[in-house]
Amino acid sequence: MITTQELIDLIIEGIQEKKGHRVSIADLSDIPSAPAEAFVICTGNNPAQVDSIVDSIENATRVKGKEHPTAIAGRQNSVWVAMDYGNVMVHVFVPDMREYYDIDNLWSDAKITQVPDLD
Repeated sequence: MITTQELIDLIIEGIQEKKGHRVSIADLSDIPSAPAEAFVICTGNNPAQVDSIVDSIENATRVKGKEHPTAIAGRQNSVWVAMDYGNVMVHVFVPDMREYYDIDNLWSDAKITQVPDLD
């Protein structure tokens, strides 16, 4: 079993492998009502890239961390895909859906960390 931080690192690796951008991590561990310890949020340019990012995250977490999401929602249209790893939730958006739902600011009392883009 890997730690939450190791899982987050593998998720970010999967995102960056497919050039996902605007990666942010919301640390929800001090919020008792939060559904997970952390949210990892990122953007893909279009549904095809979102789908590719999700595949890359699944591969990185499975191969290097022996972790599998318990559920994946949104793959039918790939404009917002949510991946549930239990202690970590991953949200992969196309740009307009990320702006519309604004989940980066949903948990205003969470500590937000921005991960620099690789470009």
